[in-house]
Amino acid sequence: MTLKNRQDTAEQQEMTELELTGWGTLGDTLAQFEGCAINVFGGLPGERVIAHVLRYRRRRQDHVSGIVTRVLSPSPHRVDAPCGYFGLCTGCQWQHISYDYQLELKRNRVMDSIAQYPQLEGVDVGPTMPSPQLMNYRNHARFTVRNHGEMGFVNRLSRRFVKVDRCMIMAPWINEALRSLQGKTSETTQLSIRYGVNTGDWLIQPQMQNPEIPLATGQTHYTERLMGHDLRVASPSFAQVNTPQTEQMMLLVRERLHLTRRELLVDAYAGVGTFAVLLSSSVRKVIAIEESAAAVKDAAVNTDGIENLDFIKGKTEEVLKELGETPDAVILDPPRVGCHPDTLAALSQHPARRIAYISCDPDTLARDLAILVDGGYVVESMEPIDMFPQTHHVECLTVLRHGVEGRP
Repeated sequence: MTLKNRQDTAEQQEMTELELTGWGTLGDTLAQFEGCAINVFGGLPGERVIAHVLRYRRRRQDHVSGIVTRVLSPSPHRVDAPCGYFGLCTGCQWQHISYDYQLELKRNRVMDSIAQYPQLEGVDVGPTMPSPQLMNYRNHARFTVRNHGEMGFVNRLSRRFVKVDRCMIMAPWINEALRSLQGKTSETTQLSIRYGVNTGDWLIQPQMQNPEIPLATGQTHYTERLMGHDLRVASPSFAQVNTPQTEQMMLLVRERLHLTRRELLVDAYAGVGTFAVLLSSSVRKVIAIEESAAAVKDAAVNTDGIENLDFIKGKTEEVLKELGETPDAVILDPPRVGCHPDTLAALSQHPARRIAYISCDPDTLARDLAILVDGGYVVESMEPIDMFPQTHHVECLTVLRHGVEGRP
């Protein structure tokens, strides 16, 4: 499809004064415009602003959104966005918000989700764990390529391409790579860079043929080091984008599960085996479960030589039903859609002493927690974790224990 024929294009633009009244979706604020609620990028509730209003068609439906261009009455939580691309690029939604307030908003987001379920009434949500780095933390970038090799991002509202020479949330090495690649990648439309901040290893996909490019490209995998362990990650495999905060989260999971080297631990949705590898020395045995062929291939390398670890390729919901032994502890780290219902049913029928549930989506997390509570579990703790500073996204670690008498 050519750019001229795309449905995701802005059709009309105008400037108007708006009063921002609350939070909408994707980190935007809400305002009334022509009798309807619209999402407005770059604002804070309670502000009066001048906004650039965009009318556009997306998936054959008419939409209206706004982007703040001038603030008439600022919120006390507003700060100057440090990035010159802010607003032109919508990848960071909250650079204009003080960091303390970002952490508060992320806690509120988790609280709003669990408030929808009576089973979770009274659950205490702890303060959001701040990130060690507020900028330059991302180890993974995916660039759009347009205009004869220019690299940048696409504004999700206007659908306009924005060429960037530096992204403030990317690891410094990725920005150096961007400078080396800028204007030389016309043979592709998307380019991915992944970088091992603790190893200096990298992966750039796809493979480039342009002899002017000074970096090796087309790698199938790269290596990152977490808590002293080298882990191989292939291009299709999932890895957390904030390496320092991932290490903090690993330590927190180990602490919250109260591991004593006597437990059987199940690492469900194990990916490349990160939790399984890092916690294997803290338990009697680890069973890791993963269905992605690429991740399992990585895990075979990562777990080689760990004698108390079994890796099973398969769907978590199917493997748990046939496991044959009840785990003492379970780690759930599912994709954004949450756990399969059969996974939750298996955990209720064969309860573990404790579950550590890691989620990047508060809504699916709350839904699954309500099901587990109905199955006899009690929420011990909920701790939001800021894996993605300057954005509205929030990770959350929830620990549950089973309420069966005699099982601490």
